[in-house]
Amino acid sequence: MPPKPKKKCCSDKPACKRCPLMMLKNGTLPEGYTVKKRKLVKVKKKKKDLVKIAA
Repeated sequence: MPPKPKKKCCSDKPACKRCPLMMLKNGTLPEGYTVKKRKLVKVKKKKKDLVKIAA
């Protein structure tokens, strides 16, 4: 099981394995999350995607 990302990037050098920026870069960030302004945020689903799933 991969490590859970931190809520906020601490900008240490070298970057830790749980850094959300590094996880985004490496492609190991959990599905449904992204990074904005060095903080971990949930991605909202679009209405189009919800309609396709329901159909």
